[in-house]
Amino acid sequence: MSNMVDPLVARIAARVRRERERRRWTLARLAAASGVSQAMISRIERGESSPTAVVLGKLSAAFGLSVASLLTLADESPDGSPDGTADETAVTGGVRRRDETAEWRDPSTGYRRRQITGPRFPVELAEIRLPPGARVPYPAAAFAFVRQVIWVIEGHLTFHDGETVQALGEGDTFELGEPAERVFANTTDGECRYAVLLVRGVRP
Repeated sequence: MSNMVDPLVARIAARVRRERERRRWTLARLAAASGVSQAMISRIERGESSPTAVVLGKLSAAFGLSVASLLTLADESPDGSPDGTADETAVTGGVRRRDETAEWRDPSTGYRRRQITGPRFPVELAEIRLPPGARVPYPAAAFAFVRQVIWVIEGHLTFHDGETVQALGEGDTFELGEPAERVFANTTDGECRYAVLLVRGVRP
């Protein structure tokens, strides 16, 4: 059984397929660029497989997008279309209720990500819940085109920033520098909840 809300699985599937097709990439080319197998990409695009956080990181890096952008733009679109084909320059606003915001769950680690801001807001804010023992690595390319801040709200986060390891406690913040391989890890017995604030850069 999928660990993701079904409509969000379909939207992520459509988003990945759209990004690949608008670049006129074959499955083989995306597989080569991302390191994700053609079979897995095909299952994701058909909505038959819930991608893990690691797989989404590899796909977003291949597209030159942040993971946040991939998930935020899959979350919704101004006209409500699941594939995000509406005008991406449109401006929206207003209240977003808690139950109107989709939460993505990594089927491998139980990592949960909820997008706080909408897909057309100029910055991205996400709430992350990292369960005990979870470890989520991302390639350096997943951090291209963005400026990002991590803010630990509850618990403790062990953050690997390239060769440097940061132990972050409740209330601590960390501003990310140049792109590097990074790992978000929870080595404690309790859940870690943190926020990620990201400023979008130029998309390819």
